[in-house]
Amino acid sequence: MGIEAKVDSVRTRIWLEEPEPDNAFATRAAWCRGYDVYGEMLGHARWVDMLYLLFRGTAPTASQADLLEALAVALANAGPRDPAVHAAMCAGAGGSTAAASLMAALAVGAGQYTGAREVFLAMEIWRDCGRDLEAWQRRLSVPPSVVAGIWPACEHPPGFDPHGVAAATPVTQTLDCLTRVGRGPHLAWLARHREALEAAAGLPLAMAGVAAAAFTDLGLAPEEGEMLHLLLRLPGAAVHALEQRANGHKQFPFFDLELQNDPARKAA
Repeated sequence: MGIEAKVDSVRTRIWLEEPEPDNAFATRAAWCRGYDVYGEMLGHARWVDMLYLLFRGTAPTASQADLLEALAVALANAGPRDPAVHAAMCAGAGGSTAAASLMAALAVGAGQYTGAREVFLAMEIWRDCGRDLEAWQRRLSVPPSVVAGIWPACEHPPGFDPHGVAAATPVTQTLDCLTRVGRGPHLAWLARHREALEAAAGLPLAMAGVAAAAFTDLGLAPEEGEMLHLLLRLPGAAVHALEQRANGHKQFPFFDLELQNDPARKAA
């Protein structure tokens, strides 16, 4: 019995494909939001142009593309201190597969501490409070409530560093750069009122807070910002996992442990 493929059996507003005349399972041409991907975009569009087109449905302006590109650089590698990167490093050191290492980074990086869910929650504040300083101050003064679902209450105001004394240098550098590049209202407002917001939160601004403002300036919904944040932070996790896989667990750069009952020591 053969399988008959129907051209109209796959429906999505994002992607349109035309099959090869001799193979219904192979693509002859593909359009993303109306743009010919392989016939027109390839070789001309930037990676961030494609990202913005996929998420927002329209081509970005020059300033939007520049903002997304600068943000992608800032988020590309959070470094070994970041929990998501550290999780990928542990997976790599243990000899896990590439997919398992990235899944470890995604699992930890999806959370409410430096993760994508924190970005989601911070973007919800932007959605609810806009650029109203008094509304932000009221929101930050109220302890987070428990919402029905899989997520517990956030243990700190989203977008702020629960362990910080002052905003880390990369955070302020990123905020300054994105404010200049993107020329968006939310980043500029955040830069002007950062100290007042930090006083209301009792904590310094974190990178998740900067990312939330940037995603808001790009017109993303909280769900879209959460998803894109997960994606943009994977490169650093990937290369750190590869490095630790090559080095092996005995050269892991954290926690030089000594076993109290080490069999190797007893044998020696």
